[in-house]
Amino acid sequence: MEWLFKSNDPLWETLAGCLAVFFLIILCTRIIGLRSFAKFTAYDFAITIAVGSIISSILTSSTTVVQGFVAIFGLLTLTFIFSVLQKRSSALSKLISNQPVLLMDGPKILYNNLKTSRVQEEQLFAKLREANVLNLEQVCAVVLESTGDISVIHRSSADSSENFEEQILLGVSEKGRERK
Repeated sequence: MEWLFKSNDPLWETLAGCLAVFFLIILCTRIIGLRSFAKFTAYDFAITIAVGSIISSILTSSTTVVQGFVAIFGLLTLTFIFSVLQKRSSALSKLISNQPVLLMDGPKILYNNLKTSRVQEEQLFAKLREANVLNLEQVCAVVLESTGDISVIHRSSADSSENFEEQILLGVSEKGRERK
């Protein structure tokens, strides 16, 4: 039965750690802002996973609450600093952030962009299915976002409009895109 429960398990300490971590996350989010856990860039995602790992370490007693607090606050502070620096310096932003890449321009698949982005055609079609695209003529654009997510911009089958807001593609690499 020891694999299920040990009499010397630090249950009260774990509960106290949960409470401390809960308030720590609220405090950090209030100080640094909601962007703390946003997923705008790949490093934002990595930081969020790292914070989760630190929380796990705190709750399993392999890291003290204070040490975990310092690590979490440090990572979130660095994220905040780099977000401010990115806003002020486009060169830094280009250096540490990926630019979104156009994978489909309307119904046309941009195979060169798929290749350079290392996205397989099957993965593209899986995302189209997730977006309920019934035929390629419904597609306005497909974008590999800087976070690694794939966005599908499409019209409904009932919508015959050929136009969509080009502004929605602001900042997307148009390599291989034919001008209309």
